[in-house]
Amino acid sequence: MFTVYGLNGRVFSGRLEGLRELSPVQAVSRVRAIEPVQADPALQAPGVLLAGPAPDTALPALGGAEPRPSDALAAYQQAQSMGEGTAERHVLSLVEQLMSRRLHTVPLQSTLAQGLALLSRAGVGQAPVVNAHGRLVGLLLRADLLPGPQHLEDSQAWLDWLDQPVAQVMWSPVPAARPDTPIREVAQALLDLRLPGLPVVDEYGNMLGFLSRSDILRALTREAPLDLWT
Repeated sequence: MFTVYGLNGRVFSGRLEGLRELSPVQAVSRVRAIEPVQADPALQAPGVLLAGPAPDTALPALGGAEPRPSDALAAYQQAQSMGEGTAERHVLSLVEQLMSRRLHTVPLQSTLAQGLALLSRAGVGQAPVVNAHGRLVGLLLRADLLPGPQHLEDSQAWLDWLDQPVAQVMWSPVPAARPDTPIREVAQALLDLRLPGLPVVDEYGNMLGFLSRSDILRALTREAPLDLWT
């Protein structure tokens, strides 16, 4: 089950098939897909609100050592060879089994500079954007925070860009998954919409966590057995 949230609240709730046909989401996906990715400057800004662990206990940055094929093979062999007296390895097939519960959110009133600083401190490439009531309204991607060449020509243009609200560049409306959504359906949604991950919410819209493409790939190599077809 998927839900879609925007600045005006929930706009959709249903299965993957309905999400694929939702024109507002498809329009956002098409616009964002054609935007160029620029270099990532190192920026810090004070006053960013962080939901989750302190910066020194945040998730590690993406881009670590790439898992080897032998790691995946060894993990599956270990799972298959478990005998009596060994703790059972439960088959992983739902979002709640893989999602990260160490949740970082960006307040809607934040500037681009503050949003970039939050993502950098947390070591993540994206984070949900929430309104003053803590409700999901969008998704902020690190790549979308980087200005075009015209903003780098002089310092004032650069400062003006960073002073914009995150609402100017965030993905909205944005889909969110329920904890009991099959991982396979989320993976398909990420491919269809060209998103790096989805927020996870309960039936009332409360934020529970985040499931990224990296979480799914990591499970393929380190968290066997992973069943995508249940």
